Amino acid sequence: MLISRNLARYLLQAAVFGAAIGVAITLLLPRSPSPPPATVIAPPVATGVQAPPVNSFAPAVERAAPAVVNIYSTKVITRGYNPLLDDPLFQRFFGRAPVPRQRLESSLGSGVVLDGRGYIVTNHHVIADADEIEVALRDGRSGHAKLVGSDPETDIALLRITLRDVPSIALGDVNQVHIGDLVLAIGNPFGVGQTVTLGVVGAIGREAPDISTVGDFIQTDAAINPGNSGGALVNAAGELVGINTAIYSRSGGSEGIGFAVPVNLVRDITAQLLAHGEVPRGWLGFELQELTPALAASLNLEAQTGALVAGVYRGSPAAKAGIQPGDLLLEIQGRPMRRAREALAALAALPRQQEVTLTLQRAGRRLETRATTISRPK
Repeated sequence: MLISRNLARYLLQAAVFGAAIGVAITLLLPRSPSPPPATVIAPPVATGVQAPPVNSFAPAVERAAPAVVNIYSTKVITRGYNPLLDDPLFQRFFGRAPVPRQRLESSLGSGVVLDGRGYIVTNHHVIADADEIEVALRDGRSGHAKLVGSDPETDIALLRITLRDVPSIALGDVNQVHIGDLVLAIGNPFGVGQTVTLGVVGAIGREAPDISTVGDFIQTDAAINPGNSGGALVNAAGELVGINTAIYSRSGGSEGIGFAVPVNLVRDITAQLLAHGEVPRGWLGFELQELTPALAASLNLEAQTGALVAGVYRGSPAAKAGIQPGDLLLEIQGRPMRRAREALAALAALPRQQEVTLTLQRAGRRLETRATTISRPK
């Protein structure tokens, strides 16, 4: 019994001592900092300003599109009249000849405002032989346009409207255009209203046979359809780099090959149209043909470059200079001519009343002659 009491006292003392030691350790050891209370990350508050979408050309379109206009031209077509219908025998059986009838023929296209004075560039074929030209702006205004001048050789025409505060386009530089650049075609295809299409520059300095004498078209795969003619080809900054002129197509619709007159040429041609109403080109009076290997072999020509003279107009400067059909044109003003298209472009750039040195090859002999350009006969 005494042992049990002593054991109980011993255990109680041990328990009290252990508790005291635990309290002392708790008080003496440093406490670890308590974790901060959890916080909730709130979403940012919308400010009403949205970041511009990635890969958007909206700024370029907004800069250029107001200066692109729709052009509607009309001309009066008179039905042909056959004088045989006045024959009394015909009238005896069929009555009096019908009176010639007239009808209106309309066409549509596009144009680009060059400056705030209302000067508009478009294609010659859009307004050719038009009796009335109407221009509609993007802001809803419209008005009659006056033809300042036109140049069929480059298919460029200059118009003017008298509306106030007309938006104009910024002009780029064709020397800064490279193959692979993104470009936008803005115009009025099929008369559906202003439309923007996207493409790349597929080639520069491209020839387009049967379109014009221009030998340095910009080629693009931006969709160009009927009605786009005369519209703007702009770069990613919204600057004008070309005037959409034609397409290569077997179906009549866009097949990914379109041609635009470069803006540097447009600037030069419109300046001459503004000053003279036309481009005062010189004329020599001979026709050229491409020299193919087969044609060179048939004519026993060793040269594979140059332009073959296919014909000479009687009484022309070329005829007076002694140029003959079958001659091979090698140089103009000392500049070698590799192809007929190159020679035609060089001849089209000659002014009137200028003496021109021509280097030819005839019967294997090289000869040189001079001719003075004149105005093209009407």
